[in-house]
Parts: sequence; structure tokens; C-alpha cells
Amino acid sequence: MVIGATGPLRIVGGGTRSFGVAQGEVLSTAGLSGVTLYEPGALTLVVQAGTPLAEVEALLAGEGQALPFEPMDHRVILGTQGTPTMGGMVAANVSGPRRISVGACRDFLLGVRFVDGAGRVLKNGGRVMKNVTGYDLARLLAGSHGTLGVLTEVSLKVLPVARASVTLVLDGLEPVRAVQALSRALGSPYEVSGAAHVAAGQARTLIRLEGFAASVRYRAERLCAALAEFGDWQVVPEAADIWRDVRDVSALAGAGDIWRVSCRPSDAPGLAARVPGSDAVFDWGGGLIWLRAAPGTDVRAALGAFDGHATLIRAAPDVKARLGVFPQSAAPLAAIEAGLRARFDPRGVFNAGLMAPAGGVI
Repeated sequence: MVIGATGPLRIVGGGTRSFGVAQGEVLSTAGLSGVTLYEPGALTLVVQAGTPLAEVEALLAGEGQALPFEPMDHRVILGTQGTPTMGGMVAANVSGPRRISVGACRDFLLGVRFVDGAGRVLKNGGRVMKNVTGYDLARLLAGSHGTLGVLTEVSLKVLPVARASVTLVLDGLEPVRAVQALSRALGSPYEVSGAAHVAAGQARTLIRLEGFAASVRYRAERLCAALAEFGDWQVVPEAADIWRDVRDVSALAGAGDIWRVSCRPSDAPGLAARVPGSDAVFDWGGGLIWLRAAPGTDVRAALGAFDGHATLIRAAPDVKARLGVFPQSAAPLAAIEAGLRARFDPRGVFNAGLMAPAGGVI
């Protein structure tokens, strides 16, 4: 289909992550489903791109393992149907609250197999982590949203599930104080694996500790003492539902446009305050802000210049067209991106227009 394409192709996996507005005939990866290889002892998984994420998570759970980067389910805030797939997860580099401690989806990619714009089947990487020369195409494809090639198979490193988990919870903090508490926790020696502040609704600050039970208990006691000036922290065991809501940004599921803002944690409270009437969830210690703004709000204009970028995740099609889903890249980076697209998709058939800034064409 790729070789004979006479126009743009819109790549669809499970159809759950409709960020941009891609053009063209649908090219579905749903038929590429199944686990090619799973070696629990080697912490290695090879799976076809159309495989439902839920199937993989169930398989891993049976061996006491998981995808450590905690991929979010965008259906909660996007209101989409369908089933998230492994290829879509990698293509969007979907990563959740644990990113601050273990890294993003791309950091666990061992290799990929994909089809480029000329119809060639390419493979990069393997089944083990190792240093190699040449292009790291696996990490390049992660986060490219299908604009460089169609993923057909991905290889990933998995990790054991933590034996125990507790969450430190404190209600009522203002965002500035909350981010200060999260920063202090992340700068401590107590190995924090989740640091978030939900400002929408009842303000709640959350800090997660994971590991062996005795270690978790000790670290929780020490961290509560270290953060005592912020308030009386409640220690909640095994709060998987709390972190699932943080991961999926459930607090912002109501009406309004959703923006994803990457920034320096210390800047986060001030940036959120620049968008009048918005609700916010601060993840990654403040390094990631999820904002719900009034429909049609130009959040980039409200934020002004800052060290980071803002992506429009949910809005009406006309708002996406007017404001652009993805931010405009700086000229040097834009030149690199154009060069990569010319190399891997010279005809521009894959997800045309998906990552175009306002008024632009990709």
C-alpha cells in the first residue's frame, strides 16, 4: 500500500490518540497483532505494533513485570473509543508519572521494525541494551507520531513490579508551595517514583515511594519528617487508583481545551497562573503541566516566552487548525526535522499535516 500510494496515508493503530489532524487514506496496523517473543528472565519483550496494550500488560502482570514508564490512557481526556496499541504508544512516546525515576518510553526501546516512505522494511536495534554506532532509529521513531514511518514491530525492556508502594498525601497546598515540596522530595535520597500536584478541584499533593517493604517504610518516615514544614502528610499504602488518575489526568476530563506544557518545575506555578480560569495538574515534580482552558484559548500567547513548549491535546478541529497542535520548532531544529522527513518519507505520505504548526504544512 505504501509503495503504490498516490496520496497521503493516515496511520491508525487503536484510534485512541487523535492529537493532530492528519490527512489521507487510512492505513491501519490493527492486523499486526501478537507477541513475537517474551523472555521474562531476560526482561525482554518483542511485540507487533497493532497488539493491544492491555494484552501486553496482562501478560507481563502474570510474571510480576510491567512497562515501567507507566503509559497513560488518553481515552480519559480525549473521549475516544478503541483500544490503545503498542505501536501507538511508541509512536507518541507515551510516558506517565514514573518517568521522573526510570525514564520515558523511548528509554526502554531495544529496537524497531518499520516501513519507510519508499516502502522499504527497515530494522534498527535488537533485543538487548547495548551501545552501537550509527543512527538510533528506535528512539528517533518514538515521538515522531508516525510521520517518519509505519511501525510494524517493537522490542522493549520490561522491569519487575515493585514489591511495595506508599503515597504521601497532603491536601490544601497552593501550587507554589506544592512544587517546592515536590522538588525537595525529588532532591532527597529517598528515591521518589512519583511527584504530582492536582490543583483542579480539591488541591492534593502526592509523592510515591516504591521498593521492598522495609525500605519503603523507612523512606516514608524519613521523607515525612523532611517535609514536615509543609503539613501533616498522610501515608497511603498501595494507592494504584490515585496514580492511575494522575497518569490519565482524570481531574481534567470535563469540558474545555487540554494543553500539555513542558517546562522547568520552578516555573510551573507561575506559568499556570498566566492562563486565566484554567485548571491544572502538575506532574513530574512540576516539569509537566496539564492545563484545561476555556475553548479556543491561545495558551501559547498567554504563557509568552518560557523555557519549554506547549502542545494542544484536545480542542475542536477549527481551534487546532488556528493554533496548531504542536509548537513551532526553532529554525535549526526545524531544518533537522525537515531533513529527517526528506530522508525517511520523501513523498510526504505519512500523516501529512499532523505535526504542522499553525498555518504550516508538514
